Amino acid sequence: MSVHELAELLRCRRWAVLTGAGISTDSGIPDYRGAGSRPASPIQYADFLRADDVRRRYWARSLLGFRSFGVARPNAGHRALASLVDRGLSTVITQNVDGLHQAGGSPSVVDLHGRIDRVICLGCGTMSARTGLQRRLEEANPGLEGREAAGRAELDDRLRPDGDAVVEQWSDFVVLPCERCGGVLKPDVVFFGESVPAARVAESYAVVDDADVLVVAGSSLTVMSGLRFVRHAARSGKPVAIVNRGATRGDDVATVRLDAGTSEVLSGLAANL
Repeated sequence: MSVHELAELLRCRRWAVLTGAGISTDSGIPDYRGAGSRPASPIQYADFLRADDVRRRYWARSLLGFRSFGVARPNAGHRALASLVDRGLSTVITQNVDGLHQAGGSPSVVDLHGRIDRVICLGCGTMSARTGLQRRLEEANPGLEGREAAGRAELDDRLRPDGDAVVEQWSDFVVLPCERCGGVLKPDVVFFGESVPAARVAESYAVVDDADVLVVAGSSLTVMSGLRFVRHAARSGKPVAIVNRGATRGDDVATVRLDAGTSEVLSGLAANL
């Protein structure tokens, strides 16, 4: 199937797109399972809640990871989706936490797994910008291994798509509490082992139900949080188009399958629609 044929499938139809880590690789953020991705042991939500040392490890790694996230910019794929809003695209449902769809100009985005640039207090529920906490963490931990990466134009090769990064020395890292109540702070992202908020899931299902076609861009659909929408669309008799380098768990229900990069395909789609 070519980009031209994909454009014909979408022409004069209302469609939604589900994006994964693969759409952000051209912005310098690595994906989880593609070529060059690093082995990782992501922190589980239950462990984060349970132990001080787990939170210490997480925030040490996240301090470095968020520093690198800050230099990422929207790529051609993000910009192409923003340009397709007046050509049938209704909403972007993204599994990414990087905020690059909004930065690229997409007006309607469901952040399925949350946003790395926000922080929530698990005690009082206060939401705040990550930039403020980042500054406080930098001041409290001036000797953290990896500080030499500060201000670099390129992304650190230790970065992961959830904002985590490899840090070897974290045992003496100073974790900061909520300034309002002294409670535990957590990035406003869905951890492994944590459920996506029910309202967000319902909103995503509504987006799929309102569309005539569902397009998947840059996701292997390995986790059920994204795969369920693909299966729902297929059960509803809607065409599913998948654009991804490598196989996905949704290939068996795909109407259209392009084994290609998202930037090139979505840019081509914008030129053809």
